[in-house]
Amino acid sequence: MGVFVYLPLVLPLTALPIARLAEQHLHPRRAARLLTTVAVILASCSLLCLGLLVVVGTAQLPGNPLPDGWSDDEVREAVPHDAFAGKASILALVVVTGACGSIVHRHFRFRARAHRALRGLGGADGIAVLPDATPYAYALPGSPGKVMVSTGMLASLEPAEHRALFAHERAHLAGRHHRLLLATRLAGCVNPLLWPLVGALVYSTERWADEEAARVTGDRRLTARAVGKAALVARPVPGGAVFAAFATAGPVPRRVAALLGPVPPDRGWPPALTPAGAAALVAAAGATVSALSSLNAAVALFLVLKAATPL
Repeated sequence: MGVFVYLPLVLPLTALPIARLAEQHLHPRRAARLLTTVAVILASCSLLCLGLLVVVGTAQLPGNPLPDGWSDDEVREAVPHDAFAGKASILALVVVTGACGSIVHRHFRFRARAHRALRGLGGADGIAVLPDATPYAYALPGSPGKVMVSTGMLASLEPAEHRALFAHERAHLAGRHHRLLLATRLAGCVNPLLWPLVGALVYSTERWADEEAARVTGDRRLTARAVGKAALVARPVPGGAVFAAFATAGPVPRRVAALLGPVPPDRGWPPALTPAGAAALVAAAGATVSALSSLNAAVALFLVLKAATPL
């Protein structure tokens, strides 16, 4: 296994430059997909290597739950790495499992509660207006998904700006942004070094929805005004939702400035000698090296255990 089992645990350090370059220089739709893909790959490799270290740790414990042949003294001596790394990984895996389970539980619990609350509330075109003076708006995924908006938020915006708000939230539902956000948050729980990607993804999904709203309304200034005004009055989504909310996530001044500028170019793989190209290359390189390292470590441990296990 050697150093390869540890590489996927530290390679997510590349997440910070990837996050900065992607959110600043890539089209928000491409940035969101790139960040999510990189986060899932790096987290999966980290989880695999953590699992390999758990095998190392449990093999070194008397009465371990592994197959009987792996409990022999010969196997225990052949297993690489010292006892500390293997045993520490057991605790780390328990913490990771608990954190991921908590995020998934809160995510679906809020969705279930929100949909139950909407059963007696009518709504046209997938829009549910809640009689609440607190200004907020967010997209509630489901079958079907709904746009949740309070009367307080509608009262804070002009009628023309309502169209931008609804288009923004519908873009979150159409783009399945809740899945991207959930996957990246889970990746951050698996390896805390990936947390910079979470903030970058939140910003990118908001920018993605902003651009869709500007396209639907045909007025970038109107959309920018709606985002800015909503940000001044918006309050956190009730119930601790982990979904994207209108004008409350991401640096709003940057979003407004982007809407007041030209439409961002939506091209394929960017040139290598550009910041956007550098982001894509760093992401591809980090994910590739992480995948190869984790595969190398898995094969090495398998061969060691196979050779040491008595017939």
